[in-house]
Amino acid sequence: MPILDRFRLDGRVAVVTGASSGLGVAFATALAEAGADVVMAARRTDRLEATRAAVEATGRRGLAVRTDVSLPEDCHRLVATAIEAFGQVDILVNNAGVGTAVPATHEQPDEFRQVIDVNLNGCYWMAQECARVMQPGACIVNISSVLGLTTAGLPQAPTAPARPG
Repeated sequence: MPILDRFRLDGRVAVVTGASSGLGVAFATALAEAGADVVMAARRTDRLEATRAAVEATGRRGLAVRTDVSLPEDCHRLVATAIEAFGQVDILVNNAGVGTAVPATHEQPDEFRQVIDVNLNGCYWMAQECARVMQPGACIVNISSVLGLTTAGLPQAPTAPARPG
């Protein structure tokens, strides 16, 4: 068996959040190319429809569902819609995320709350809903931002002098 055939997802159903742009579009399309039917979620429905068309162009079934992952009721509705349409959820790609365009030292509390509501709470609500319907062998993939690993552009705190040893 060729090595790539081991990665086929025929008969699987994937849910991809944040599927209206960037990595979400790439994940949805790649999963479809590997054989999965894909349920795509995002807030921007116009862009989500373009992703659905790309998924269906691979010959797989696609379903676009407007979803705000920061709202538990939207997460529940998304998974219920996936089950109703496809009968199962085998893969969740928790990709939805937002970020502010300001350094953390200037971020306002409401801006930070929005980031937490989408990037952390939304990830949890989606994992919770999918886990309730997933069977053994299913998987959840959580995506995070490289911005969590950098302090580029922020003023550096002075370093303490080395203590004599």
